[in-house]
Amino acid sequence: MTAKKQKTGESKDKKALRLAETTDVSPKQAKELMRKHGKDSPKVEKEARNFKAEG
Repeated sequence: MTAKKQKTGESKDKKALRLAETTDVSPKQAKELMRKHGKDSPKVEKEARNFKAEG
């Protein structure tokens, strides 16, 4: 893995962990939601909150 790809992967992991911590979904669920709705989208936080509320 190149240094750039590794850094990007770490950045995605950090964003997923932050999303998981702020919305109380699991890190795995956060990564899946980010893949589905975009990693920087305000929609992903809304979807994560809705996901947790439904679950």
